[in-house]
Amino acid sequence: MVVELWETVKETITAYTGLSPAAFFTVLALAFAVYQVVSGFFVSPGEHRPRSTEDYPQPEPLPPPVQLGEITEEELKQYDGSDSKKPLLMAIKGQIYDVSQSRMFYGPGGPYALFAGKDASRALAKMSFEETDLTGDISGLGPFELDALQDWEYKFMSKYVKVGTIQKNDGEGKESADSSTNTVEEASAEVAHGETSRSIEEKTEETSEKKDVANGDAAKED
Repeated sequence: MVVELWETVKETITAYTGLSPAAFFTVLALAFAVYQVVSGFFVSPGEHRPRSTEDYPQPEPLPPPVQLGEITEEELKQYDGSDSKKPLLMAIKGQIYDVSQSRMFYGPGGPYALFAGKDASRALAKMSFEETDLTGDISGLGPFELDALQDWEYKFMSKYVKVGTIQKNDGEGKESADSSTNTVEEASAEVAHGETSRSIEEKTEETSEKKDVANGDAAKED
């Protein structure tokens, strides 16, 4: 049975290829060898094996955002991404957000790394990378720039966690306090002046009344 099958195969090879069975199998072996050599230049043996999830490095989970409360702009600079152990923070319109999950954008080497650790409201509104625009001062911006800034704020509010606010300038607070103190002192002085004037008027009226009573009594005696 096997012999008959082999004879049939040989006849089929000769009929369709015009080669003897020995020549046919020699050509077939050479073709397979060439294929193995050529494929070795383009594909490494390891790539033939499906890679499991263990072969890929797993990113470390991000720590939960820490609420900082109210901090100064100088303190905010400590969270610009230069220290990998600290969260990556950024502020818009005085509100501080944890952008650690987007370190590829705002971290060192990212396209928006200049904005990290700062209130970049003006720069975002103008889409500027100038050092002078890396500030929270948005005075003088046009309506289109303010709309752009509002879009950025909505994006941050929906994507990131707010962790604090930027403390207002102490000088402004002191000036306001001094103004309030001066206002209170001026008001007190006005009140005191009013009370003094009223006291003088009351005493004058009282003296006049006594004089009238005295004159009346004198007339009665006459």
